[in-house]
Amino acid sequence: MAFWRRGGVGWWSRSLLLRNCITTFLPSQNSGLKLFCASSGDDPQQRVGFVGLGNMGAHMASNLLKAGHHLTVHDKNEGVMRAFAEKGADMAPTPHELADACDVVITMLPSSPHVVDVYMGPKGLLSASDSVRPSLLIDASTVDPQTCRRLAKRVAECKLSSSSKQQAPLLLDAPVSGGVVGAQAATLTFMVGGSEEALKGAQHLLKAMGTRVVHCGGAGNGAAAKVCNNLALAISMAGVSEALALGQRLGIDAHTLSNIFNSSSARCWSSDTYNPVPGVMSGVPASRNYQGGFSCHLMVKDVGLAMAAADESGSSVPLGLQVFDMYTAVCKAGQSSDDFSVIFQHYYKGKPEQEASIDLKPQRSITENL
Repeated sequence: MAFWRRGGVGWWSRSLLLRNCITTFLPSQNSGLKLFCASSGDDPQQRVGFVGLGNMGAHMASNLLKAGHHLTVHDKNEGVMRAFAEKGADMAPTPHELADACDVVITMLPSSPHVVDVYMGPKGLLSASDSVRPSLLIDASTVDPQTCRRLAKRVAECKLSSSSKQQAPLLLDAPVSGGVVGAQAATLTFMVGGSEEALKGAQHLLKAMGTRVVHCGGAGNGAAAKVCNNLALAISMAGVSEALALGQRLGIDAHTLSNIFNSSSARCWSSDTYNPVPGVMSGVPASRNYQGGFSCHLMVKDVGLAMAAADESGSSVPLGLQVFDMYTAVCKAGQSSDDFSVIFQHYYKGKPEQEASIDLKPQRSITENL
């Protein structure tokens, strides 16, 4: 087993906690009674692995360390791993070796192909020919529901190397909302698909990274909730932008029209918290040249996942197809890194407005929908 840790062991105060064994029937090819041992709280003996230390994952992993968890990390960027070693984490050169060292593994990766490679690639978490050590796997990536369900089926076919009565590892799909700001502040919302029993075993880890955990149902339902949420978000932002740009051309300033929206039936997060018109609301990307938010590139990715899910399920999504084409056009115009609210300025040719003496204030958390 090749993994390293800067400094010695022993700076954690460890005490053995008794675990509650929770009985659950889980569907698999070998159906039958299975036991999942879920910790009722933080277990200092539990070794946690984290794969994917990008903009989101680095903050999430840091919050696990701050909560006192024994962490092993893996990322393609060795410099990022070494920065975590400075904080007391172990480093694993491959996902396979990380899995050998950990009881629970969390992944936060850019796309479905990355997830498939990390789990089922030649050096992946599940690449051991006989058995795997982690009893719980949590994928926080935003991927399509079908990939989650195929992965859950593959995980259920694995055997555990431990002497636990649990026959196979359990998988949760747990994409997040809250963006980088929420990841840094540990205020993420997790949308979770998988068994309730597996979720009980993951709660203390999720609560170290976020403030809200919503169980959405079986495998893939967390991913389904995330892509549906972001599909609705993309459509609502386009709708608000379209109406505000039209209002400007009809002679109504965006301050006035936004106030009307926010006290009537048009009110939504895109109008009252994340307004797309520069000069109308402080503290949002539109007020800083559409920088530092949720990029158009990521919105195209998420709406594309929704379109793929719609195609596979035979669902009609005409508005989704339209908004996918609109955001794709924005990206092709060179604004892929700009916040997705730039659609107001780029696609609808909306104009900035002079800041009013009293500007609108966000009515809800800016990060709650991203």
